[in-house]
Amino acid sequence: MNRRTGIFRRMSRPQGSARLADATESLEQARGLDRTIRALSTAVRRTLRTGPVKDTLHGVPIGHPAHPPLTDLPMGLWMSAAVLDLMPGTRRASQTLVAAGLAGAVPTVLTGIADWSAMHREQQRVGLVHAAGMATASGLYSASFIARYQGRDAAGRAFGFAGLTALLAGGYLGGHLAFRQAGGASHADQTAHLVSLGWHDLCSTEDLPDGWPVHRRLGYISLFVLRTGDEVHVLTDRCSHLAGPLHQGRIVTDDNADTCVICPWHGSTFRVRDGAVVHGPATARQPSFETRVTESGTIQVRPLG
Repeated sequence: MNRRTGIFRRMSRPQGSARLADATESLEQARGLDRTIRALSTAVRRTLRTGPVKDTLHGVPIGHPAHPPLTDLPMGLWMSAAVLDLMPGTRRASQTLVAAGLAGAVPTVLTGIADWSAMHREQQRVGLVHAAGMATASGLYSASFIARYQGRDAAGRAFGFAGLTALLAGGYLGGHLAFRQAGGASHADQTAHLVSLGWHDLCSTEDLPDGWPVHRRLGYISLFVLRTGDEVHVLTDRCSHLAGPLHQGRIVTDDNADTCVICPWHGSTFRVRDGAVVHGPATARQPSFETRVTESGTIQVRPLG
């Protein structure tokens, strides 16, 4: 605001950044990619069945997606190779870094494919172009390694710098997917700042069918509520993977005889007594609530942890 006139002036983004952001956002609506996406995602889902391998690729054992940290390995190695290519006497070191980056790209690609196959369509559109950029970078770095191995250092450096350009473009789209579209972030309601301390009345036990999940609200939060005999289990209803409605999910028993709910959208499976992830693609625990029943038959809840 101008202090003398009291007039507000509109602040505008730099035109370059605005055009780049608009172009990236337009990919989210690129319906021309959908036929390819359907074919590829169907093939991945048919190949990658629920089980330990799929869970590992998603990152269930470590508690968050495995793909984002793995991208640091090939990107860091290839960027380091580009720096060394600008310095004399670093031919062997650059070649080693390029080769190590290609090796590190293998698990990065596998985890990325697993996560991409379980995203919603707007994310998959951006993800497909991101993957194309990274595949181009990998192809150029493969050509760079072959040229260096054959002693054609000038060609190897040229392929390397071309690969770096594709790498940075693909990495930008990966950042958009992760931060603007929240791919990999937990989409479950965070109870710590949405629910006050203490016990809260929820509903009467008579309102809950036995063995059938229902939807209830606690202030701003949607809840998944399941009564099994005398026990009542309560989780936040929005699946931590992509906010699917857990109360519409299927109730199953796992190998340890624990009652679980399967998200109807992408098949993430959670243990209902504490919200622990049994199977991905979700990697974040579903927030859960402690429950008790008053003498009048009212169910009360409070967040765990």
